Amino acid sequence: MEDQARRRVVIVGGGFGGLFAARALRRAPVSVTLIDRAAHHLFQPLLYQCATGILSEGKIAAPLREVLKRHRNVECVMAEVTGIDPATRRLQAKRPGGEVIEFGYDYLIVATGMRQSYFGHDEFAVFAPGMKSISDALTIRRRVLGAFEMAESATSAAERARWLTFALVGAGPTGVELAGQIRELATKTLRAEYRRATPADTRVILLDGGSAPLASFGPELSAKASAALHKLGVEQHMHSIVTNVDLSGVEVRGPDGAVTKHEAGTVLWTAGVEAPPVAAAIASAAGATQDRAGRIIVSPDLTIPGHPEIMVTGDAMSLDGLPGVAEVAMQTGLYAARRIRREVRGEPAGKPFRYHDLGSAAYISRGSAVMKVGGLHLSGFLGWWGWLFIHIGFMTGFRNRLGAVLSWWYAFTRDQRQERAFTSREVGQVRDVYADLPPELGSAAGGGPELGAGPERGAGPGPGAGPEPGAGPEPGAGPEPGAGPEPGASQRRPA
Repeated sequence: MEDQARRRVVIVGGGFGGLFAARALRRAPVSVTLIDRAAHHLFQPLLYQCATGILSEGKIAAPLREVLKRHRNVECVMAEVTGIDPATRRLQAKRPGGEVIEFGYDYLIVATGMRQSYFGHDEFAVFAPGMKSISDALTIRRRVLGAFEMAESATSAAERARWLTFALVGAGPTGVELAGQIRELATKTLRAEYRRATPADTRVILLDGGSAPLASFGPELSAKASAALHKLGVEQHMHSIVTNVDLSGVEVRGPDGAVTKHEAGTVLWTAGVEAPPVAAAIASAAGATQDRAGRIIVSPDLTIPGHPEIMVTGDAMSLDGLPGVAEVAMQTGLYAARRIRREVRGEPAGKPFRYHDLGSAAYISRGSAVMKVGGLHLSGFLGWWGWLFIHIGFMTGFRNRLGAVLSWWYAFTRDQRQERAFTSREVGQVRDVYADLPPELGSAAGGGPELGAGPERGAGPGPGAGPEPGAGPEPGAGPEPGAGPEPGASQRRPA
């Protein structure tokens, strides 16, 4: 009877915003249901290190059930939210296998985060994986490490050069970090392991429609990041818009309007983000408006106008131009939970949400990073130490922190990366576990495809879409109308 009398809180998404909200409601007189399509909390700021062999996926992800096992009022459900009926306060979701289930709520916290944006060219996704999920990171690892294997067995100098060329689209934090790591992987870890290919000859081309890498960090740190990338050997092509991508490389329109073809065996998409379809479904049903990237525009108390029971947090919300960084997700998740706690206890409403900027950091290479905390700007070795402390502090769980520190020590002191295993099959491309079953399979035992057979949040297209091991260029572009820029900090990934 006590549980039935409790207010029902449904949280959509187990990223930073959703997890911090669930934790803050631990002792509140409410019943919490946390719905996430992947059932784990992912520390997205370090996905690029998983993709380049420094960290395993287990060190940057934690099962939501394990993290919240002592929160007795929290229930975790693996499902994908598809719709909402604000009039009856019912939420529709799809279980793996396609079965639709519903959840009633008194309060709803939307913490869905964002997904990769291809600026209207979704057809490029088959060649160009983004990096928003574990599935994406493992796909990129396969393509990056596979490219060196293909270069080793290449039958001509031209083919070897193409496989040793990597094009990255987007010079925000993800692009800069990934570009630096590919060059460091080639020139340090792999430098003496191949007999025919020469990893030190690896070309990394960083493409962006803007004027400089890490522009969101300001001109001073942006210039220092550019100089560090140049010293590392990364080729920077600014004011460049990608017009086409295929298996042979990428075509780019420069500032003079001329189109140049870069022959590249691997193209990686590290540009913009956009809201997932569920954000549009919620906005439409609740009468909310969205910005150009699909974020839901909210009131200062994070609620949708006319629906005080629905709060939007993190990257999925649009409020006062706040950036899509993990700090915003954490703070908005905490704010939403505290607002609910005050309301159910009959306490006065609190003040409007106010964001406290705790700083931003981006890793370039061993011993080199940039960091901005208020008016303090750090770069080089000091920035690198600041980056280390920020990421250790924000990681979830002691085991993940200790594992990351040990892996970093081994990688930074011995130039070794222990997480270099990859599969020769496309990762996460067999079938999305949330896809509807064909009629002939609807009555099959188990009711759905095998768990783990389909792509995770933000993964690419379906069966047969992926090129062979190590392959796959992808789109590149700078900002275009209707799409959101990539979040601007190393703790930037969606909630």
